[in-house]
Amino acid sequence: MSIGADVDVSVRARRRITRRLIPYLMFVYLLAYLDRANLGVAKLQMQGDMGFNDAVIGFGAGIFFLGYLLLDIPGSLIVERWSARKWIARIMVSWGVVASLMGFLGWPLLNFVHPVTQFYGLRLLLGIAEAGFFPGVIVYISHWFRPEDRSRAKAYFMVTQPIAIALGIPLSRWIMDTIHWGRLAGWRWIFILEGVVPVLMGFVTLWYLTDRPRQAKWLPDDEKQWLMSALKADEDRKTIAHRVRIIDALKYPQTFLLIGVYFLIVTGNQALIFFLPSIGDSMKSMPVAIRTMTASLPYACSACGILINGLWAQRTGKLRLHTAVPVLATGVSLGLTVLAHNHAGLMIALFCLAGFTAQAYLPAFWTLPTTLMGKSAAATAVGLICLGNLGGVVGPWLFGYLKTITGGYDTGLWVLSGCMLVAGVLATQIGDPSVLHMRLQNDIQEKA
Repeated sequence: MSIGADVDVSVRARRRITRRLIPYLMFVYLLAYLDRANLGVAKLQMQGDMGFNDAVIGFGAGIFFLGYLLLDIPGSLIVERWSARKWIARIMVSWGVVASLMGFLGWPLLNFVHPVTQFYGLRLLLGIAEAGFFPGVIVYISHWFRPEDRSRAKAYFMVTQPIAIALGIPLSRWIMDTIHWGRLAGWRWIFILEGVVPVLMGFVTLWYLTDRPRQAKWLPDDEKQWLMSALKADEDRKTIAHRVRIIDALKYPQTFLLIGVYFLIVTGNQALIFFLPSIGDSMKSMPVAIRTMTASLPYACSACGILINGLWAQRTGKLRLHTAVPVLATGVSLGLTVLAHNHAGLMIALFCLAGFTAQAYLPAFWTLPTTLMGKSAAATAVGLICLGNLGGVVGPWLFGYLKTITGGYDTGLWVLSGCMLVAGVLATQIGDPSVLHMRLQNDIQEKA
């Protein structure tokens, strides 16, 4: 095959795969994030009906991640060694069922368990049900995209996070304020309605997704052969570097640095996700529409930040830089919001700036493990890094606790700012894949 023909087939294959997989993965991830983050809106009514304080809500928001951690490593290995299609479908059906059950908190049939215990139990089950979805998709993307294409693919996929929040907050608020079917409170319908769709889409996933390129009937033979050859060449390089086995991920120091960075980032981001609607709602001098916009507009900015930084990272290849800088900028912005607390307009602008940078690190950061490692090592590393989701337990609980004992949000925001700044500093110590690949090429040439 000539060089020109090879370039042509690579362009066609990459476009076809992107069009086939990324929009669908974005949609199902949007559903996942809706069911994870809608608690931030539902709590505005649920606290009065159920008698929950901010500490209870914060712990309930965080306990989700305890369940989530249980299947992170097994889930990523299942996708690597078994079937992404079946695993993702199972996850969607189970999380949709549990999410809908949240709408029945405190019902007479459940009165044998205290409402707070019901709340904690269902949030824990929701985490268990959804566990393995995100790391599974990260590994799945590595089955379809070359290392140099993964930042862009993950930018498209991960932009769904802020889009889900930006769209989900007003959608959930609309459901809460307007839908009261069967004399059920609006907050209950948020959980019920937003939980039904994933169940249906779980069955669609079984039909739509394809596990590996060799099984793709929708991919022409020349494109299929090009992709399989490109992915095999990348795996061969990692095999020579001894970074393909499970034990290789455990022996690699960068794995544990990435866990620490991710823990601190998640601590800050998850607390902000769950309490930003409450921060906006506390601006009583503002109309309801402005208060709702305060909670959703920063995440519209996040969508722009993820796309810009992800596409930029693909061009430069400097994954460390594109991870550290946005995280440091977020820490600075959150600190400035505290100093601007008497100026609502300035606070909103700073939250938007924090929103722009808070999740911009995602495409570059999550390209690192599958770039540095391959096969079972990469799958294990992705699962291990997801242990950082313990920050999702610590962040919302700590923020809610600080709000309960201080009566305000300033102390919590200072803590979140500190977490992001420390995470950004640690991220500057992440190994540069381009340098590591250069060393690997030299090693291969020496052995040859």
